[in-house]
Amino acid sequence: MTGSVWSPSSWRSHPALHQPEWPSEERAEVARGKLATVPPLVFAGEARQLRSALAEVAGGRAFLLQAGDCAESFHDVSAIHIREKLKILLQMAAVLTYGATLPVVKVGRIAGQYAKARTSPTEPAGDDEIPSFRGHMIHDDAPTAEARIPDPERMVEAYYHSTSTLNLVRAFTKGGFADLLRVHEWNQEFVASSVEGRRYERLAAEIERALLFMAACGIDVVAEQKLHQVDVWTSHEGLVLDYEEALTRRDSTTGDWYDCSAHMLWIGERTRKLDGAHVEFFSGVNNPLGVKVGPTATPDELIEICERLDPARMPGRLTLVSRMGAEQVFELLPPLLRAVRESEHPVVWACDPMHANVFKTDSGVKTRRFDAIMAEIEGFFAACRAERVWPGGVHLEFTGEDVTECLGGSEAVLEEQLSSRYMSLCDPRLNARQSLDLAFRLAELMRAPELEA
Repeated sequence: MTGSVWSPSSWRSHPALHQPEWPSEERAEVARGKLATVPPLVFAGEARQLRSALAEVAGGRAFLLQAGDCAESFHDVSAIHIREKLKILLQMAAVLTYGATLPVVKVGRIAGQYAKARTSPTEPAGDDEIPSFRGHMIHDDAPTAEARIPDPERMVEAYYHSTSTLNLVRAFTKGGFADLLRVHEWNQEFVASSVEGRRYERLAAEIERALLFMAACGIDVVAEQKLHQVDVWTSHEGLVLDYEEALTRRDSTTGDWYDCSAHMLWIGERTRKLDGAHVEFFSGVNNPLGVKVGPTATPDELIEICERLDPARMPGRLTLVSRMGAEQVFELLPPLLRAVRESEHPVVWACDPMHANVFKTDSGVKTRRFDAIMAEIEGFFAACRAERVWPGGVHLEFTGEDVTECLGGSEAVLEEQLSSRYMSLCDPRLNARQSLDLAFRLAELMRAPELEA
């Protein structure tokens, strides 16, 4: 997969967009040196297992649920915060698996999502303009110019926070918390009394009855490990290339390079330039990769990206994440779907219905409408069906907390409520009730007769 001239540092000879400008190159080199010696966060074999799972998605035999925070916070690395995020991920996966009768590949935006590319280099802070917040890996979120000075030591902090997060994720998913026999316990108190929560409780009861039926038929549900443990893979945008390079290791069993900062990495809409540093770097690592695909993408450009990142046409290697906007998806996506299908690249197609549907209210609060999010998902499914392509997954920003950041949902968040519990460091996220609402609607889309045609 890798060319002979590629190395973990070869990206440095290419234009690198949205990189932090470290005030001291000497301090940056010290931070990179520390990261180059620490143990990997994930292992090459795990990345290959995820690639195999995504190959099932590419073949239309599974569905990808990739979700988590817009930007993780150094302040939220606690058992409670991580448990609540896992709860809603497990709930959504249960709804999709049971409702659509398909395996769900669960990938979190977690244990590394500490950097964000921003449209504007500055943002208002009172009467002043300060550098835009770009993630805790780069600087602090306090609204002062001093706090926004990039600090390379934060890359090392990000590694250790990711380590703690990943340890908790593994403990929860392998230590009994994700046991399907405890499906009722994933429902948060503030969700349970809602329309979505009550609907989830009914589904949980159906799952329990199905398990009891299996046991009555002589199937040992206690011994079946797949019912008691789950795989939740980690992912983040591979934005800060100093960090990604330093955590890249050569696999001792295959000799291939892997970016050991996460199981899956993605390249953003702003950094997917064919001659850019991000495409150069990720062309040489063997992790599963995602690429965000927005309204400016052309069929020819997309085919070139596929050729560059997956020349071997390996199922599960490449996920193309459409982010067109609710009003444009059915018009702009079909030519791209058609071109990739005709090129016979075995990609996963997923829908990011969040990033192209952001707007500001009259009072200046950044938000999204739940109806627009659903409309983009529906348009994505319709476009995929029209082009005979498997709609393979969704890529969402959500939280398990009771926030008020996105408008609408079955128990509508109103505009005047946004400021009451707006906690995101960057973009607005779906709360747990809205996420469950979306999961039920998505399950209905997935089992529509047209999808099987």
